[in-house]
Amino acid sequence: MPVRSYRDLRVWQAGMELVVAVYGIARRFPADERYELVSQMRRAAVSVPANIAEGHGRLHLGDKLRLFSVANGSLKELETEALIAQRLGYVPPEEAQRLERAITELSRMLATLIRSLRRRSFPTSDHPPPTN
Repeated sequence: MPVRSYRDLRVWQAGMELVVAVYGIARRFPADERYELVSQMRRAAVSVPANIAEGHGRLHLGDKLRLFSVANGSLKELETEALIAQRLGYVPPEEAQRLERAITELSRMLATLIRSLRRRSFPTSDHPPPTN
């Protein structure tokens, strides 16, 4: 299936699912965390698909790679915030594990996308460029 839009990217779709999951989890946090940890987690989660979409829309490889890297950094931030929430008792262990698995899978997907773009743009002798 050809990629016509960032919406066609499975990594973007997974990022959107992660946002919904984080919002659902954060909704149950104590009210005094609304402007602290909840806000941080939501911003980090939203940053992932937003940077993937922006990166997909960029024409230059360096811009794409930078924005995909920012998305990956936001995943690491979110992972840390989820661990903090678990340690504070805001997220049950099984829910935290589901979130961690989703973050890990999304991070793998991003790494695969980045490797693929680099290979296509900077082929090695092991991977010659496709001929038309």
